[in-house]
Amino acid sequence: MSGGEVAGILVAVFWAILVSFLAVALARLAQTLKATTKLVADVTEQAVPLLADASTAVRSAQTQIERVDAIAADVQEVTSNASALSTTVASTFGGPLVKVAAFGYGVRRAMGGRREGEPAKEQRRTVIVGRTVPGTRRSRRDTRGKKD
Repeated sequence: MSGGEVAGILVAVFWAILVSFLAVALARLAQTLKATTKLVADVTEQAVPLLADASTAVRSAQTQIERVDAIAADVQEVTSNASALSTTVASTFGGPLVKVAAFGYGVRRAMGGRREGEPAKEQRRTVIVGRTVPGTRRSRRDTRGKKD
C-alpha cells in the first residue's frame, strides 16, 4: 500500500464516521420533531375548546353589559324625573311653607313675652376672671341704624 492509498482509506474512514454522526444527529432531530408535532397537536386539541368557551364567555359578558347600560339609562331617567319633581314641589310649596313658619315664629315670639303671674326671667351674666359682667340687652338704640 502506498501513501496515497493509506490516505484514501483514512479519508474514507473519517467520512464514514462523519456520516454516522450526522445520521445519529438526524435521527435524534427526527424524534424531536415528532415529539414537537405531537405536543402541538395536543395543545391544539385542548386550546380549541378553551377558545370556544372564552368566546362564549365574552358574548355573555357583552349581553350583560348591554343590560347594565339599559338599566343605567333607566336610572338616569328616573333621577332626572325625581329632580324635576323635587324642583316642582319646592317651588310650589316652599314659599308658602316658609311664610307659615315665619308667621308661627312671630306669633310665638309675640306671645312668648311675660305672662301675667310669671316672674321675669333673670338676665344671663358672664363671668370673666372673678368679675361678673351683665348680659347684653337689646334696646331701641341698638336697632336704629338697621333696616329690615
